[in-house]
This record gives sequence, C-alpha cells and structure tokens, in this order.
Amino acid sequence: MPTVVITGANRGIGLEFARQYAADGWKVIATCRDLSNPGGLADVAAVELFALSVDDPASIKAFAGALKGHSIDLLINNAGIMGPDLAAQSKDGIDAEGWLETLKVNGLAPILVSLALRPLLSAGAKVATVSSQLGSITETESGGMYAYRASKAAINMGNRTLAADWRDDGITCIVMHPGWVQTDMGGPKAPVAPTDSVAGMRRVIAAAGPGDSGAFFAYDGRRIPW
Repeated sequence: MPTVVITGANRGIGLEFARQYAADGWKVIATCRDLSNPGGLADVAAVELFALSVDDPASIKAFAGALKGHSIDLLINNAGIMGPDLAAQSKDGIDAEGWLETLKVNGLAPILVSLALRPLLSAGAKVATVSSQLGSITETESGGMYAYRASKAAINMGNRTLAADWRDDGITCIVMHPGWVQTDMGGPKAPVAPTDSVAGMRRVIAAAGPGDSGAFFAYDGRRIPW
C-alpha cells in the first residue's frame, strides 16, 4: 500500500486529494492546523490526521518526528494562502507584513516540509507542490496580486533547485497549477471543479518521472513556461 502525505488537507484541493487517494487504497497521512477542526477530513475513512502549521518551523520538525518509521511514496505540498486582501497587494497599496507572511507560507514552507521529510521518502518517491499559473513570469500580463504571484514564483524556483539537489537520489519534484478551482480561495465562479482538478493533477503525478523533475505542469498536463 503506497503512502501519501498531504498538507493543508482539511478543505478544498487538499481535501479532495485525501478523498481520491483514500478511495484508491492509498495510506493517506493528512495535516491541518487544528486537530479539533478537521473540516471534511472527519468524513474521509482511513486517514491518519496530524497537526501541522507550515508557517512554524518547530511544528514542521515535530510533524517529521511524529512520522518517524513511515515510508513516504508521495508528498503533496498543498497548504497555502491567498495573502492580504487584493486591495492590499495592488498598485493602490501593499501590505508589507502580509506579503512576507504569504511568501513564508507559499514560498518557504513547502521547501522546509520537503527537507524535513527527506529521510522518510522512499526510493523513487515524488514531491508534488501546488503552485499557480500566476507564478509564471512569462505568462503574467495582468496586474495585481503582487504577494500571491511573488510567493508562487518563489516556490517554483525553490522546487526547481530542490529537484537539482535531489536528482541523483531519484526523487521527482514537480510544481503544479491546479486551475482556477471552485474552492474557498477560488470562489464559486471558478470554472474547474475540485474533483476534476485533483483527478488531473493525479494523472500528472502518476506519469511524472525523473526526467520531469523540476518541471511546471498544469492539471491538464500542459507544461507551463517559467
């Protein structure tokens, strides 16, 4: 039975990852910030739930320690935030502290989690980090969302660097754009259902191999330019 670790899994895309992998017989280790408020994870059978605040290095260290003895086949770095109100990350004003917090959660935390769990990754393991097309410098033509865009560009670079460092270890590291998804973050007008987004990303993950490590994929398999 393969094992997947999913961060930020109590709602949205993370929750759907947990549902789909559990339904397919994977051992699912899911995290949320507050174990007393697991959200939809309470309704997913056979999921091991752990507390993890990805913005806290001590919490990451404790989580890695709690998993000692596990062998992880797939790590999905899903936890993330939108950042300050859009008006506070626009040409009309920047929330500097909010920008730094967004960078910490979206750009730094996935790397810290990956490094902390490295001793537990199995031979040939995969690390998949949920990024965004908005982190593509090449495809950015519209304005706004400064903090969010910058944080996703940061994790794209972080993942590409991690992929280079772990190339000889046979670990595949990719970043993925989930689409504009109907979640609390994406809103009800988003065109992509969580089930479709996650099913697509799972196909990308399953097909990814060492030659794809460091790549940036959309949920439909398209390679996104940096």
